[in-house]
Amino acid sequence: MLECIQWRCSSRRCECIRLDTPQCWVVSLAARPEKNEALKWVTEQPAWKRSEGRDHILPIHHPWSFKSVRRFMKNAIWLLPDMDSTGNWYKPGQGWLEKDLILPYVPNVDLCDAKCLLEIESKRSTLLFFRGRLKRNAGGKIRAKLVSELNGADGVVIEEGSAGEAGKAAAQSGMRKSIYCLCPAGDTPSSARLFDAIFSGCIPVIISDELELPFEGILDYRKIALFVSSSDAVQPGSLLKFLRSVSPAQIRAMQMNLAKFSRHFLYSNPAQPMGPEDLIWRMLAGKLVNIKLHTRRSQRVVKESRSLCTCDCKRSNFTIPALLS
Repeated sequence: MLECIQWRCSSRRCECIRLDTPQCWVVSLAARPEKNEALKWVTEQPAWKRSEGRDHILPIHHPWSFKSVRRFMKNAIWLLPDMDSTGNWYKPGQGWLEKDLILPYVPNVDLCDAKCLLEIESKRSTLLFFRGRLKRNAGGKIRAKLVSELNGADGVVIEEGSAGEAGKAAAQSGMRKSIYCLCPAGDTPSSARLFDAIFSGCIPVIISDELELPFEGILDYRKIALFVSSSDAVQPGSLLKFLRSVSPAQIRAMQMNLAKFSRHFLYSNPAQPMGPEDLIWRMLAGKLVNIKLHTRRSQRVVKESRSLCTCDCKRSNFTIPALLS
């Protein structure tokens, strides 16, 4: 059985929720608990001790969430926006694909449905579009290099992004007018931009070597996106030459697949079949055998045993270079 622990806090009270099937119980505290108090309460529960947290789910959908207590809760299933193997956000041994689950961002743009896609099909006059912060840290330094390489090229639109409704409208308009949408790494490997592109019917061009994708055990992203390594993308003229070499038939096939894929990232209430909520549970179901394996193993292996089992991925993913050759 999988259990979820979540803190729901207001200014005067904090509730610790464990979601259990078929029941849900809540423990209320009179005031916001300190992190150490919350950690102590969670780890002393019989349900936690039974599996050392392996059958619990923690929402860590921000790089800083639970940061000070992660090392004590690393056995639990983490719900993550991405998985950074550089150690900038998640330390080695705390998160890995076999244990955790990548979730999609909530898109910032409106869904362009089948009717909308048909109406704008002939209006996609831009080859490649990007709107966002042009200077980022960590893996996002690739953005400045891409701007230097692509800015001013024929058929390319690169704009500095802005927040708010005006920024959202500009991004949505640009994506709906473009064949390809550039999705480079930022401060983190992923961003909502990928899902904005999918909702807009704009083929994502992903340049993020450390990126992990939601539900990849179920979905094949090669049907809707192009993946280019950072080293290839900054070679003079290579990226645009590659994009222009894609045949109209391939472009049309990917656009049709984008229309089908959008439902996998559309959060809704009630949840829909093959929507993100459904895919979360399908992915979790695939982890149950492994959870039972490690839970039972931990219950019988003696503490002095040197037969330790670690399955963390030191490097979770990388983009194969030389894709443009």
